[in-house]
Amino acid sequence: MDIEKDFIALITSNQAIIHRICCMYVDNKVDREDLFQEIVLQAWKSVKSFRGDAKFQTWLYRVGLNTAITYIKRDRRHSLAELQFSQQSYFDIIYEEDKDILLMYQAISKLNKVEKALVALYLEDYSYNDIAMTMGMTPNHVAVKISRIKTKLKELSKQLS
Repeated sequence: MDIEKDFIALITSNQAIIHRICCMYVDNKVDREDLFQEIVLQAWKSVKSFRGDAKFQTWLYRVGLNTAITYIKRDRRHSLAELQFSQQSYFDIIYEEDKDILLMYQAISKLNKVEKALVALYLEDYSYNDIAMTMGMTPNHVAVKISRIKTKLKELSKQLS
């Protein structure tokens, strides 16, 4: 077993997870690339601690979200309240033709860091149990937070349109 090759294969097959986290937490291409590298580095440093209790994707989300939050706190250029998607974000490129999806991600960019993390996992179709395990919450708390976030996103979407 070659841990380095296995790690590269896992990161390659799950890189969309990292891209989504980067787009939700930083607003320009250079910072997204830096954050992507930082997440991969942190994942590599902690891959030996991956016990397999959860899916690799769940573990990678947790590492990615924690790294993104630390990155934002460490980098004083960013204000959590003012993060916006740039015109050439990952989602702009993927969803150029679908303005509703782009509007949704613009609304997501207005959420706080915990809400963004919950939405990221929810949009990946993670169960409330998996989200709870990743975020360190109970499934009931996740359900309540998701319901409140949906209401908040509807209000934000109206304001943005």
